[in-house]
Amino acid sequence: MTHTYQISGMTCSGCASKVQGLLSKIHGVESVQVHLELGEAEISMNRHIPTTSFQAALKDYPKYQLTEKVKAEVKPQIHITSLSWIETYKPVLLIFFYVSVVSALVSISRSGFNSMRFMQAFMAGFFLVFSFFKFLDLKGFAASYAMYDIIAKRVAIWGYAYAFIEFLLGVAYLTNFYPIATNAVTLVVMGVSLIGVLQSVLDKKKIQCACLGAIFNLPMSTITIVEDGLMIIMSSLMITYLL
Repeated sequence: MTHTYQISGMTCSGCASKVQGLLSKIHGVESVQVHLELGEAEISMNRHIPTTSFQAALKDYPKYQLTEKVKAEVKPQIHITSLSWIETYKPVLLIFFYVSVVSALVSISRSGFNSMRFMQAFMAGFFLVFSFFKFLDLKGFAASYAMYDIIAKRVAIWGYAYAFIEFLLGVAYLTNFYPIATNAVTLVVMGVSLIGVLQSVLDKKKIQCACLGAIFNLPMSTITIVEDGLMIIMSSLMITYLL
């Protein structure tokens, strides 16, 4: 077996030869190679020899200090890979897919496809699902939302209220509660939200999108604009149809 030891105090080749000779005399040592420039000694032995035995061999020459070489800690390499656009926004895309499928199914009847019923069901599912994720960490959502929303920046309570407003809008669409008023509130709320989103995206601010609360770390991007814009378009179409 071979072990490497640190040896301090060696200043010349004579020192290296002296240390090599002293360590070679220890019973069980087969060979000693001293590397002056590294301040190290590689010792091959036929049995385990404690470090104290090597230190004792040098005790008459206190300037030579022998210690075990500390192995450098090998840190695991962490490979950071950037996620693709689909992988990053997978939660949002899945929610839109499921809400769209369910909305389409409830909008199909014997008389055909009812676009108004589809939009109403989609809005209900959208607001209920998104409010659910916000309620999982309401405080975290409010903090994230205050980073870009123009009202939440100034009125902290708005971030908390917004989650409840989304939930109530979901219930209103689900129950067809005063549809004109419901769509009008949606138009205003989503319009105000869109302003903050547009400012953040245009300023290229790298902040977390709070659309799914603080559970998912989704970066603010154009998909957030599409999300808010889609709600505004649908609510506008429904108001126009109802009037």
